[in-house]
Amino acid sequence: MVSSFGRRGTVISWLRPERLYGDWCSSDLNPCPCGNYGDPVKACVCSESTVSRYQRRISGPMLDRIDIFVEVPRVDYEKLASLKPAEASSQVRERVNRARQLQTERFAGRQAGANAGMSPADVRDFCQGVIDEQARAFLKLATNQLTLSARAFHRILKVARTIADLAGSEALTSTHVAEAVQYRQRTRAV
Repeated sequence: MVSSFGRRGTVISWLRPERLYGDWCSSDLNPCPCGNYGDPVKACVCSESTVSRYQRRISGPMLDRIDIFVEVPRVDYEKLASLKPAEASSQVRERVNRARQLQTERFAGRQAGANAGMSPADVRDFCQGVIDEQARAFLKLATNQLTLSARAFHRILKVARTIADLAGSEALTSTHVAEAVQYRQRTRAV
């Protein structure tokens, strides 16, 4: 049923006609087979070699294609039972709608419809062309220390552009880049 999976989307054909769908993948992975590696409350029963082997099951090139890694730690009772209100969904929705509108205007007449679809030329124009010096220095340091691939470098800039859009900022600042770099970090590696 899936004909191809590539840069611009996934082509799905089922008794014709073919349709191109933008790619969106969400996945989860325990840090180890028992699920407790790094947990401050419950001890992991896996050996270091078992954890290492488990975490290597997903190839580096596949991991390189993931934009955002988020660790979801155990939530304690006080936070779960808190009456303190979180940010309202309507506020989040409004911020996302404003960011999407910025992207629609930015990419008018271009192939990309959103930041995730930016070509290398778009990244150069809309990310590298508007990054401040402090952010540029931070990105250089992160690229060298984390030995980022070209693909990871571009993904960080695309995520930073989205973070800036959500904040209503035209320029990419060190705050936006630092948050994007943080999302590239896969913690708990052995």
